[in-house]
Amino acid sequence: MTQVEIGLALYQGAAHIAAQLDSIAAQDHADWRLIVSDDGSDDDGPRIVREFAAARPEGQVVLVDGPRRGATQNFLSLIAWSSPGSYLSFADQDDVWRPDKISRALTALAAAPEAGIYSACTTICDEALNPLTGSRRFAGPFGFRNSLVQAVTAGNTILLTPEAANLARRAAGAAATAGIESHDWWLYQLVSGAGLGVLRDDAEVLFYRQHAENLKGRNDTVAAKKARISQLFDGAYGAWLAANVAALGAAGDLLTEENRALLSRFTASLSQPGWRMAASMLRMGIRRQTPAGTAALYGAALAGRLRRRR
Repeated sequence: MTQVEIGLALYQGAAHIAAQLDSIAAQDHADWRLIVSDDGSDDDGPRIVREFAAARPEGQVVLVDGPRRGATQNFLSLIAWSSPGSYLSFADQDDVWRPDKISRALTALAAAPEAGIYSACTTICDEALNPLTGSRRFAGPFGFRNSLVQAVTAGNTILLTPEAANLARRAAGAAATAGIESHDWWLYQLVSGAGLGVLRDDAEVLFYRQHAENLKGRNDTVAAKKARISQLFDGAYGAWLAANVAALGAAGDLLTEENRALLSRFTASLSQPGWRMAASMLRMGIRRQTPAGTAALYGAALAGRLRRRR
C-alpha cells in the first residue's frame, strides 16, 4: 500500500485536535504516518497527541518540536521530516477529515501521472462543525503564471507526489529564509514551476472549522474579499510577492528553463513603475482566476502598490 505522510502544525490546539486526530485514524487508506510539530503550546494539545500516539502502532505518530516562528515556518519545517518515496499531505489542527480524503487524492493522482500536487475543496463549518457552505471553486487553468499571483491550492487539502515532495524538501530552506507568507501558495508555485501538473478537485474533502482563533479563515465572505482588496493596495501583497520570488529564485535550478525565464521577467517587473509593471505582466500572461481578481491585480500594479522596495 502507498505510504502517505501527514505533517500537522500544532499550536494551542487542545480544543479541537482530538477530533482531527480521530478523523485521520478513521481514513480508509490505512498506510499513513503522522508527524506533529508543536510550536511551543502550553495547553493540553501535546498531551492529547502523545496519548493518541501511544494508542497507535509504534512510530506511526511522532511529536516533534517546531521552530516557534509562526504557522508557515512550522509547516515548512515539517517538510524536512518527510521520507523519500512517500506522498506528503498537510493537516490543520482544527479540521475534521472525511474518511476518503487520502484515498480520493491518491486515486486522482494515479489517473494523472503528469501531476505533482492535488488539492480540493472544503466544507466550511461553524465551531460546532455545522456546515455553512462549500469553499470556492475555480475554473482554471492552473499553472505557473497563475501561481505567481494567486494561491488556489488550500494547504489543508494538499497531497504531494513523492517527486513533488522531494522538490519541496530541496527548496524548503530557501522558502523559510525568504519568509514566505504561506506554504501552500509556495508549493503551488514550486510544483507548477518545476513543470508538474496541478489537480484541483471540486469535491469537499474535509470540514473546515471556523472559530475566533483561525489564522486565515474562510475567504468567500464580503468581509474577506474586502480584506484581500485592502492587502493588494496596502503593500502587504507586494511584500508577499517579493518573498515568493526570492524563495523561488534561490531554488531556480528546480524550475523548468521556460519558467526560470518567466520568473526572472516577473521579478524584474516588480521593480518597475506601475504602468511598466502592468504592461510587463500583461505580456507575460499573468492572471488570477477571475476577471474581477485580475482587474484588481492590475489596478494595484498601475497604482504602484506591488512595486518591490529596494
